[in-house]
Amino acid sequence: MASKLRRTLQQLYNNQTFIVFCKLIIQNLSFKIYHFLLPLFYQHNINETTKSAIWKIEEPEDFFLSKVPLQRDITHPHKRLQHLAGRYLLQYLFSDFPYEEMLIADTRKPYLPYEQYHFSISHCGNYAAAIVSSSQRVGIDIEIPRATVLKIAHKFLHKTEIEIFKINNHPTPDLQLLTLLWCAKEAMFKWWGWGEVDFSEMLRINYFDLHEEGNIQAKFLKSDMNESLELFYKQFKEICLVFVAQ
Repeated sequence: MASKLRRTLQQLYNNQTFIVFCKLIIQNLSFKIYHFLLPLFYQHNINETTKSAIWKIEEPEDFFLSKVPLQRDITHPHKRLQHLAGRYLLQYLFSDFPYEEMLIADTRKPYLPYEQYHFSISHCGNYAAAIVSSSQRVGIDIEIPRATVLKIAHKFLHKTEIEIFKINNHPTPDLQLLTLLWCAKEAMFKWWGWGEVDFSEMLRINYFDLHEEGNIQAKFLKSDMNESLELFYKQFKEICLVFVAQ
């Protein structure tokens, strides 16, 4: 019995087709195990047609280049890595996302010409984020809280927002809150996608109590357009996340 088994195994070993087949299985299994074990920083399946995720970039450039086409020349190594990681997430969220059909609008927003998917990408530091939907327009932004936001708050906040959030009532405004407000307006801007937006006048945020995560009610005001938006936010130790799908 043992000798018969050895002969069968030897025959299989000598069969090149069988060897190639086994290698393909191993490669595919290895990728799935690697994909499963990789620490995806965060994922939110909003509904059946809309998903978002944050990826903490820990892989070398070759990892992404083997899966994602580099569609434009980016000379800075880390910015190139961010660019690739953001696009990698698109197909991570929806495996049939057609990278090859992506185009760049005059506003520098990437899009699909036939809108099989609406999508938005953001990146900062060692993080990349994406949101993808087959049914809703979307926008996403992630930000690392930095003191620079204190200097530009008066440029992106309307005077009523400065009042309701009591921005000027403290010698040092809440850096986390200001970062989240900036993040929310960036997500709204990306949801719009067509440029020419005055952040302080056209993107208005209603008062909300700041928690670890929650919803933000906002308005997009442009010409005769008055669109109510609901945004989702979440605060992590190092970054803030805001997205809108509507």
